[in-house]
Amino acid sequence: MSGSTVSWASPDRESINGGIMAPLLETALISEHQRLGAKLTDFAGWAMPLRYRSDREEHAAVRERAGIFDLSHMAQIEVEGPGASEALDASFVTQPSTMPIGRARYTLLLAQDGGIIDDLIVYRLGTCSFLIVANAANRLVVRDELAARARASNDGSAVGVTDTTLHRALIAIQGPESAAIVRELLPKAERPILDELGYYRMSEVHMGGPVRLARTGYTGETGYELMMPASAAANVWERARKIGESHGLLPCGLASRDTLRLEAGMALYGHELGRDVSPKDVGLAGLVKDHQFVGRAALAERPQDWDLYGLEGAGRRAARAGCAVNLNGHPIGEITSGVLSPTLGHPVALARLTPGLSEGTAVEVDVRGKTFPMTISHLPFYSRTRH
Repeated sequence: MSGSTVSWASPDRESINGGIMAPLLETALISEHQRLGAKLTDFAGWAMPLRYRSDREEHAAVRERAGIFDLSHMAQIEVEGPGASEALDASFVTQPSTMPIGRARYTLLLAQDGGIIDDLIVYRLGTCSFLIVANAANRLVVRDELAARARASNDGSAVGVTDTTLHRALIAIQGPESAAIVRELLPKAERPILDELGYYRMSEVHMGGPVRLARTGYTGETGYELMMPASAAANVWERARKIGESHGLLPCGLASRDTLRLEAGMALYGHELGRDVSPKDVGLAGLVKDHQFVGRAALAERPQDWDLYGLEGAGRRAARAGCAVNLNGHPIGEITSGVLSPTLGHPVALARLTPGLSEGTAVEVDVRGKTFPMTISHLPFYSRTRH
């Protein structure tokens, strides 16, 4: 293999041909979702379960017991070769070359102007092998950016960038009972691995076949993400559901995943994050390490226009994305995500606002023409150690 390469598992079906959108992509678990009566929705070109029962039931299951999610729409991109570390260091605000094998790290891919192309997780699989899990909507642009940056940073060194998404699957098991469920999924000989698997760690295990088991998630709870060949997904899903019956596990859709991540104060691409903001506009400047990467020069010169804040209110009326936020009658920004918190019982929101505001500051939020008071609060809104 000479130079950087880019490949993917099957033809790209997300293109628009003659003005007609291609059929929605389906995960390997689509039949399971249909059998369970899931309400399916178009999410980033994929047919995904929005909910199975009710958003509140699924949310509560994860907070109190356990929930299982199909996240196979998330991009899985593998970067391999002797130049992989150098290529990824040049691509991300963190330095994957410093990661031990089996570690995972949250990071950002920036544009030349310092704007955020995507937030993602990089896993180190081996000395010259990495897995990138990116947002579904950004799969193709992340794949192409990584391939281009590999070509630019390696002087002909071999780097392969392979989009494996369409023949892989990703299942998340999240909640206080998740460890007990995952333990039963593992062969007895491999169960000690779970005791040693720290947060943002990955290990190769077997669950009827090879599985990459990571202690990661997007809910604010203890949880695990299981990555495997698509052909193995239905068996792992069904076994997990059967084991989970005695633990109160429920299948969960994207709606509850969104309320869970918001309570945990976790940013969502397209809401808190996007090309129009830099890491320092959304409270992520601490991720940026001192090394050479695409966007570094622009980021150093770019002023901080915003900061990311948590807001809490009273009553039952939730502020939604796009609602204007004012301080003493003057505009200071807008809500990026908002919900009536199922766990806390009052409205919570994330907002991009003027930098320098203090916790406890009272602001006014315009919700459909009516003004509602909210207060700048500590993030996350919910954590198991605080509640």
